[in-house]
Amino acid sequence: MVHTLARLTFVLSLTFLALPALAQAPAARPSPEAVKATWDYYYGGQGQGPVLVEARLCLEVGREGAQKYECLKEVPADGVKAGTPVMLWQSYLLPQGEQVDDLVVQVKLGGTVRETKDVVLKGEGWRARQWTGVRFTKAGSWSVSVLRGEQVLRTLDVRVF
Repeated sequence: MVHTLARLTFVLSLTFLALPALAQAPAARPSPEAVKATWDYYYGGQGQGPVLVEARLCLEVGREGAQKYECLKEVPADGVKAGTPVMLWQSYLLPQGEQVDDLVVQVKLGGTVRETKDVVLKGEGWRARQWTGVRFTKAGSWSVSVLRGEQVLRTLDVRVF
């Protein structure tokens, strides 16, 4: 009985240690063509601007360790309470050495613009991550957009209650 309990405790502890690793699926292996296209853009795409790879509405961004600068907790699908601090987390691919200062985060309630914030990026590595605080001051259907000039790169909708 003691041996069985020890074995069960061991298996359970291994399971709980493995859970964080299981939470993230392994990355898909890109094709050689996809890798070459990315290298070509990073090293020779100066002047073409950023590629917005991901955008998420987050409640928490990592501050240290392996999750540093990652979106740790997204806004739930059913929405968020008015006044809750929210960040628009963004991940870009930007050509090496490029600086972009013409990005804007725009927050709308219905069709009315309620807030606009400038975003500045520097191509200092493979990935430029940025998070911009946004405010949802009252209940309703809100949207958060990333724009470059008149071009909308991404829009995320959120219900605020």
